[in-house]
Amino acid sequence: MSGFDTVIVVDWSAAQGVRPIGKDAIWIGVVSQGEAEEPVHMPTRLAAEAWLADRLRAEIATGRRVLAGFDFPFGYPAGFARQVTGSDDPLVLWDWLAERIEDDAKGVNNRFEIASQLNRIFTGVGPFWGKPWQWKERFDDIPFKGTDRTQTTVAEKRACDTVAKASSSVWQLNAHPTVGGQALMGLPMLSRLRRIDGVAVWPFQDWRDAPAVLAEIWPGLIESAVPKDGIRDRHQVRLLAHVLAALPADELAAMMQIDAPEEGWILGAEHRDHLTGLARNAPPEAYGARVKPDHSDLTPPPLSNDCFALPPGVDWTPVDTALDLLRKRLRGVTGTESVAVLGADGRILASAVNAIRANPPAPNAAVDGYGFAHSATGDGAQSLPLTNGRAAAGAPFTGTVPQGHAIRILTGAILPNGVDTVVLEEDTRTDATHVAFNGPVKPGANTRRAGEDVDVGAPLFDDGHRLTPPDLALLSATGSATVLVRKRLRVGVLSTGDELASPGATEDPARTYDANRPMLLAIAARWGHEAVDLGHVADNRDILRAALDAADCHAILTSGGASAGDEDHVSALLRDEGALSSWRIALKPGRPLALGMRGGVPVFGLPGNPVAAFVCALIFARPALSVLAGGTWVEPEGFTVPADFSKMKKPGRREYLRARMGPDGVQVFGSEGSGRISGLSWADGLVELKEGAATITPGDPVHFLPYASFGLV
Repeated sequence: MSGFDTVIVVDWSAAQGVRPIGKDAIWIGVVSQGEAEEPVHMPTRLAAEAWLADRLRAEIATGRRVLAGFDFPFGYPAGFARQVTGSDDPLVLWDWLAERIEDDAKGVNNRFEIASQLNRIFTGVGPFWGKPWQWKERFDDIPFKGTDRTQTTVAEKRACDTVAKASSSVWQLNAHPTVGGQALMGLPMLSRLRRIDGVAVWPFQDWRDAPAVLAEIWPGLIESAVPKDGIRDRHQVRLLAHVLAALPADELAAMMQIDAPEEGWILGAEHRDHLTGLARNAPPEAYGARVKPDHSDLTPPPLSNDCFALPPGVDWTPVDTALDLLRKRLRGVTGTESVAVLGADGRILASAVNAIRANPPAPNAAVDGYGFAHSATGDGAQSLPLTNGRAAAGAPFTGTVPQGHAIRILTGAILPNGVDTVVLEEDTRTDATHVAFNGPVKPGANTRRAGEDVDVGAPLFDDGHRLTPPDLALLSATGSATVLVRKRLRVGVLSTGDELASPGATEDPARTYDANRPMLLAIAARWGHEAVDLGHVADNRDILRAALDAADCHAILTSGGASAGDEDHVSALLRDEGALSSWRIALKPGRPLALGMRGGVPVFGLPGNPVAAFVCALIFARPALSVLAGGTWVEPEGFTVPADFSKMKKPGRREYLRARMGPDGVQVFGSEGSGRISGLSWADGLVELKEGAATITPGDPVHFLPYASFGLV
């Protein structure tokens, strides 16, 4: 292994605009703990920077050491930094550029303006060169060709460029390879990334014990081993990430023993043949076969054993106090993975998502009709000659509509050049050559501007958001094919008790059919978790211990054995071998709720009574599991309705009554007995009565919580 748990390789781009999947886009390859992840495409530099910042912070937080390589120069030939900033420190130059380079969510940047400003610092023409030929009248300080330069202050290449036999120039701004443009657009990003706690820059800073190291790399070192089919940049980042991750730690450390405090160095510059050999002998997954589908296998550290502990002296715990304690002490425990949007319904986002492209992506027609330039029309009767052709959705008109002309246009069609207004077809008359209509027509009528719904780069969803079907439509419309989500929380469900039997297994009236396990498994699945059936165990501590030891889960729900009785082995085992807090919740139905930690896994000891287990699961387990799964703290959204029942409530405990809506208000189940399981099926929600005393008569307002508000839909 390389001494790094995770290797990230970034193929950068200075291209203007939002880049689709393909060449000249940003690609990121990752190998984490020996597993290759599918290369990630980034449409803009801002999106890539946000992704990299999140990934670096996540790796550092989980104790994984990360090497992040970028394929653009970290430094310039000796003397450049001093000429610009007065210092030989390349990091000072990074900051100088970060203060001046501008880049937006549409990929529009000012790199030529800054290069022109830099050239004016030097005597003679240069050092930066290369610009589009149509810019003859722009940026006079930037020559078209490198041979037009006359400055002699700084060299053409760095020492490492010569050693690596790199033909590209750090001064070239236009036409492939635009290394100069990539550096100008990449170094400001590195200036910000290096300020993340734990990040060091090789070889400019002491990197040996840093949790995260930024390094300059060059995929050209292994170019001869890169597959020729498909997207070259995508192949490069995947293959180079694998090669660097596979290097023995001492070998990589030796490669990094470089003294280049001003110009920087390309990692492995003097080892081209060796790295190419490793690439050619790489396993199939390094070439895209059997790639691990996970975007990231980051798994946060386990919860501490005291996270459920009650404050000293607390006996009976009010419901709101218990919920507040859970909310403050829990956090996400699952890793992350990249999934297709098509399969992302119900998944929890692991990072914020911004729009990759605008919706609509271009100005288009909102109706069928005729398009023209508004300036060509006025009041009263209008008649415009028709341009040959038409514009339709998916079949745009590629020419320009002349001033004073109109063109047939259909709903959803991109507005052709020369068109900014559309008149509705029903408001026109046409013959073979002209269209007639009455003015005035409002400027921009019946058109949609680009980004009218969502602009490119606009924030869509935050980290922790659970995706819904409408969300998938928005993600797809704005260009996201995949999203980074939390892996599903594995929730184990275990029933305990000698009295329990599987349904139909016995006719013995002394045995109770296990109703909790199927109910809790179904509830966990409805909440979007991976429900794991841990079965039923008898009242035997050794058997219970073995069942918990064998459970491969992030959280466990047990039912039965959660109080302080002689046969309550769940509480006893957690007390002896983990950490137990037996919460006496002021709740009806319910009895003590056992919350414990065992081997870093939270265990929710629910009451054995199905009604009490159901209520405790909805009130306490649902929001807690949501947070553990990486989501937000969720609360049921109820509403006030008239009561269609009478009740005298005593003070002291919060009560939840099985209830359903009727024609005259909310009805409650005829018996409050917690053994009446049929009431759970009869009801479609719960009536919540607060801790104080209350006298309720028909027509009084009460708080109703539908089952749907608990995620049971």
